Amino acid sequence: MNATPVLHAHDVDFVRDGNPILREVSLTVRPGEHGALPGANGAGKTTPLSLLGALAHPTRGTVQVLGHELGRVDMRELRSYVGHVDPRHPLRSPLTVREVVLTGLTNTTEPVPRWNPVAEQVAMAGHLIALLGLGDRHLVRWPTLSQGERGRTLIARAMMPSPRLLLLDEPATGLDVVGREQLIDRIDGLRHSYPDLASVLVTHHLEELLPGTSHVMLLRDGRCLASGPADEVLTSDQLSPCFDHPIRLTRTDGRWSVRTRRSADAPLGWDRLRLP
Repeated sequence: MNATPVLHAHDVDFVRDGNPILREVSLTVRPGEHGALPGANGAGKTTPLSLLGALAHPTRGTVQVLGHELGRVDMRELRSYVGHVDPRHPLRSPLTVREVVLTGLTNTTEPVPRWNPVAEQVAMAGHLIALLGLGDRHLVRWPTLSQGERGRTLIARAMMPSPRLLLLDEPATGLDVVGREQLIDRIDGLRHSYPDLASVLVTHHLEELLPGTSHVMLLRDGRCLASGPADEVLTSDQLSPCFDHPIRLTRTDGRWSVRTRRSADAPLGWDRLRLP
């Protein structure tokens, strides 16, 4: 497997309106690796996806996406090679599932006028729709889809240009338990069908982490608390200060679950950790 990083961020700061959002954050993701950025609300989790998805420039530090350094590359062109899944997709037209998926080729929300896909592209759309468990829904229109079906449609859309990188911004937002589990199963299945595909998942629910998660970065107040292989980073002792609350993490059948624990049971000193 090619060891050249798909993503590489080094000592990144990001400031918005004079407020520091990220401070000295570094991250590397290689082909076939599946990273996750779990953390509490307001920890600065979504901002890295904006940088890694070529939607924003760092205030300081360097970010390389697919071998191209931000600031020295056409951002719009680079974005066409990154699959970015945002459940807040601003679609207003009653497009069918297949039509939505095909817009992944043009990197637009609506179909491009006078553009028509070739037969191979239509076949690819059908393959991805089936892979995401929507084979019998390909002609159903967007307004009538469930939230879970919309999420899986957007993942199929993101995979249309055969990206090397898939960014998932809280894809299970608004889903019930069944919808969440269907989504997680289908996303996790992509790593078997596309073994070189790299991904980064942002979530504040540890139950939503994929079984194939290989690397994790814990953020709090825009700083990295811990980063490395999932089995080393995802521990109760490290997650408690990340969420500023004593928690107990367990893993069963490859999936994580969390329970809060009494402060008296918390590891000594976790509640005294304060970032500069």
